[in-house]
Amino acid sequence: MAESENIMRIMTNTIVLLVVLLSTVVAKGSASSESVNPEMWIEAESFAEKGGWVVDQQYMDLMGSPYIMAHGMGKPVQDAIAKVVVPDAGNYNVYVRTYNWTSPWHKGDGPGKFKVMVNGKALQNVVGHKGNGWEWQKAGNVTLKRGEATVALHDLTGFNGRCDAIVLTKEKNPVLPNDGEALKTLRRKAQGKDKVAPEIREFDFVVIGGGIAGMCAAVTAARNGLKTALVNDRPVLGGNNSSDVRVHLGGYSEIGPNKGLGRMIREFGHSRKGNAKPAEFYEDGKKEEFIKGEENITYFPSFRATGVKSENGKISQVVVENIENAREIILRAPLFADCTGDGTVGYLAGADFRMGREARDEFGESLAPEVADSIVMGTSVQWYSIKDKGSKNSKFPEFRYGINFNDSTCERVKKGDWQWETGMNRNQLTEAERVRDYGLAVVYANWSYLKNNLKDSEYADRSLGWVAYIGGKRESRRLLGDYILKQDDIDKNVCHEDASFATSWSIDLHFPDTINSRRFPDKEFKAQTVHRCIYPYAVPYRCLYSRNVDNLFMAGRDISVTHVALGTVRVMRTTGMMGEVVGMAASLCHKHNVLPRGVYQKYLPELKSMMQAGAGKDASTLPDNQNFNRAKRLLPVSRAFLNSETAGETDIAE
Repeated sequence: MAESENIMRIMTNTIVLLVVLLSTVVAKGSASSESVNPEMWIEAESFAEKGGWVVDQQYMDLMGSPYIMAHGMGKPVQDAIAKVVVPDAGNYNVYVRTYNWTSPWHKGDGPGKFKVMVNGKALQNVVGHKGNGWEWQKAGNVTLKRGEATVALHDLTGFNGRCDAIVLTKEKNPVLPNDGEALKTLRRKAQGKDKVAPEIREFDFVVIGGGIAGMCAAVTAARNGLKTALVNDRPVLGGNNSSDVRVHLGGYSEIGPNKGLGRMIREFGHSRKGNAKPAEFYEDGKKEEFIKGEENITYFPSFRATGVKSENGKISQVVVENIENAREIILRAPLFADCTGDGTVGYLAGADFRMGREARDEFGESLAPEVADSIVMGTSVQWYSIKDKGSKNSKFPEFRYGINFNDSTCERVKKGDWQWETGMNRNQLTEAERVRDYGLAVVYANWSYLKNNLKDSEYADRSLGWVAYIGGKRESRRLLGDYILKQDDIDKNVCHEDASFATSWSIDLHFPDTINSRRFPDKEFKAQTVHRCIYPYAVPYRCLYSRNVDNLFMAGRDISVTHVALGTVRVMRTTGMMGEVVGMAASLCHKHNVLPRGVYQKYLPELKSMMQAGAGKDASTLPDNQNFNRAKRLLPVSRAFLNSETAGETDIAE
């Protein structure tokens, strides 16, 4: 009898799931009036009015979708509002896919509380603060008339409550898939992707990634006549140098054997230095003008690469998806550049890659560990506080969610610069959201202690002015090329025939801060570094294309280097010069009908001539915005060592 009941229960659940899959319709901003089923699915990132909620696209590779987040730094944000069409009157149960984001280190209710409102009325249940992973939570039920209705997300705390999607259904106990292929299938059906074929666009060259490397690669190719697509998964350009992350441009350009490289950075580079400064320091508008001024560039802002098709060892197309409306476009080209930082396109195409630290003996690197491991440089969540106007004692909520400070362990600072770094002992791809979330949590917990627990506090009249929610990554995948740059190349100043861009930054390898490690073992949130200064060194062109995906270039922190060598090439003026070289090489591929390796084999003299000339405008018309005087004093000192305290006091470390 029990067995028979179990079979019936399984059959019933299967039928319910099929009903949901077949009847769900998408409501994006305003829902489609073609729906004839009483079910509604709303993607949160598609809300027409975001209010104070922000779109977070960083974890689409893991979730299959962006989500929105109430990033209020402890103050509830304005409601996000969508209009939907109710196809049939009746009583609806409302479910939200959400996440109690402090659950990895705090057992209990979390801070991300919010409610769903329908037609201006709050539903019964608070959501977002329970559970220990992304899950469906019931917000309540509501009786609706046929026609238009409004659905809103009402934040209660300002502490990063998050919503992926909302379902309104007449089913009393719907079976909603929570992850995997079932969720992916349901989401695609709800978004209507199974009914609409993606638009197909053809280009000479497709650049994925709108950081400094991608910008320079796209503009250089465009100036050499290639019809170029530039894809950026955020609304603003610049990567870590954007107002989202706020890291200044490190390193030198216009140096080494190819002094023409990097001059174009003058066209959009910032005029004021510093990390974690006000948004205007990073001059997002100047970067956008730089890209939009090129007639051969088609710019795709807020699109993320989600799929790759490869044939015979070459990429034939990349699928990109809009982070707000889920629109898909297929980009086809004979040549592609992975400037994503994470090596996403290369990974999807099956490119060889590495992560973590190589063993010392593999490349003879004295700075490498004896045994290979998965340690990487981490992600920074930068922040700063501001002085309150007209208030001597502003308030900040108590924030105690598994990270506890006291008078001895709290960080008595008014700003968190590059040193606030998390995830060095975690996977920066599969655990990326947790890494960023821990960065947010320590900022809030520390600030809460400074505001609420210190007596005679100098922080009483200060508030959080800005906290990043886009993590500033340093290291994840490194795609492998025909050559892997290593410490020995730099130490011995090895001269390669295909010497291209010059790296000038020190071998700057971050590691957990020793004091912070003692106070928070295995949960460090601060880093140290030692600046091992180098002579400017020209890196082989062979580090800039994949060794097994024949038409794939790479520029940025995902190029072909060891972990140790990454310490000197990863800063953004240097990655910009990589992009220039890639753009030039792409133009030679187009001109001579060869692949990236063919440029090295047959057209190296022509590439050298282009690198010496550079792709930037006349220097006499441009400002010199390289504002790193301290680094200039250090460069001539051969093999100089700076201790971590000295490095930590400056703005030059990244």
